[in-house]
Amino acid sequence: MKKVTIVLLGFIGGIAGALLITQFQSKVLVLETASKANQEYSTVNYKGNSLASADFVKASQASTHSVVFIKTLTNQRAYQQDPFFDFWNGMDFFGQRGPTASSGSGVILTSDGYIVTNLHVVKNADQIEVITNNNKQSYKAKVIGSDPSTDLALLKIEASNLPHIVLGNSDQLQVGEWVLAVGNPFNLTSTVTAGIVSAKGRNINIVNNQFPIESFIQTDAAINPGNSGGALVDLEGKLVGINTAIASNTGSYNGYGFAIPVNIVAKIVKDLVDYKEVQRGFTGMDVKDIDAAIAQRMKITDNHGVYVDFVLPEGPAEKSGIRAGDLLIKINDKDIDSKSNYDEQIAYLRPGDKIKMTYLRNGKEELTTLSLINKEGNTAILKKGTISSESLGADFQPISKIEKDKLGIKTGYRVSNIRQGKIAGMGIQEGFIITAINRKEYETAEALIKILETAKGQVSLEGIFPNGGRGVFSFYMY
Repeated sequence: MKKVTIVLLGFIGGIAGALLITQFQSKVLVLETASKANQEYSTVNYKGNSLASADFVKASQASTHSVVFIKTLTNQRAYQQDPFFDFWNGMDFFGQRGPTASSGSGVILTSDGYIVTNLHVVKNADQIEVITNNNKQSYKAKVIGSDPSTDLALLKIEASNLPHIVLGNSDQLQVGEWVLAVGNPFNLTSTVTAGIVSAKGRNINIVNNQFPIESFIQTDAAINPGNSGGALVDLEGKLVGINTAIASNTGSYNGYGFAIPVNIVAKIVKDLVDYKEVQRGFTGMDVKDIDAAIAQRMKITDNHGVYVDFVLPEGPAEKSGIRAGDLLIKINDKDIDSKSNYDEQIAYLRPGDKIKMTYLRNGKEELTTLSLINKEGNTAILKKGTISSESLGADFQPISKIEKDKLGIKTGYRVSNIRQGKIAGMGIQEGFIITAINRKEYETAEALIKILETAKGQVSLEGIFPNGGRGVFSFYMY
């Protein structure tokens, strides 16, 4: 069987202009939406199986002008211990790498310039340029906020009277329904392709995050590198998803594309505008899909629900009576049939929200209510806590109480947005959690940053890698 690679749909250019495919590695925001059950989205009325060419034309006309072309420029400095190695990788002996260009797509959400795209399209970019489809105007964009858990980023340009998209309802989207993918593949602007919804609730394990949320819409509409951040729309031209990845042996379209459901997008965007940080609710438990072993052990025949694998002591789930080994079957009267479906339903909610959970224990159905907590273990709305250091060339964010409890550590600071500076020179990777410097822990990110900025001599830096492995970096600082 051939190995299928999941490809994030960025399109990258080098110094010489060669283009390569990137593989793995409140102010109130007014959207054109209707409100329902604390979610904000428009109502989509599916018109049945009849289809005419005019439907595609109408959808294209309603959506193409709201999809923009995004170009980024990143000035990277890469550090290696061996200058000879650096030379043969196209670098000078000081580790200087020329600017890297990349491109992708984005969707205009409001007439005053809020634009949603994928985080991997703009991550670490020093310059972001947005080019509109209708009049080819160019704007400088800034990042309002991002969410690594869903690979989403919110941009803002200074403009007015922009053509913006209307949001649909991804919950009501049906498998087999026609959809269009709108974006800029291979730098070909304003490209529209058609297909159907092949599946919903797909988890393809591409989000490298402690708490990933993956519940993708799968489509066979042709999606290629450069489509990242573009629109997946229904036959009324309403946004139902943000195109993110493809499954491919070659890096190009191979029949499988994946999009983030618009209902998740709407919630993430509103949080970033109102709070500059996503307000994620936690139940205090981990769940997993029911596999053959679990089904056999528990004598399950229909594989309905998800298996409660871990319950946080004194967390909301435990306080509500849920225990490890229970089978969760409903959230707020909505059937849960997979972990991705569970993650999606929780993603719509915020700390403090009360939810009903129906679960099975020893074959008996139980009903309970719990209040979601934030990552610090309470129900408060959190503000952005990331601190940036220009001399170190990175951002540092204190990890949450939930993460600390899960990792068994007292303190930790996640490194992100690594750019030119000392952190890159140390070889530290994105997402690494610093737990101690020279065996000493620090109570605040400011204190840790100050030590790193002023340290001299031999430095030992302990921490945890994104995959959970532990390691120590040792280096000499001048």
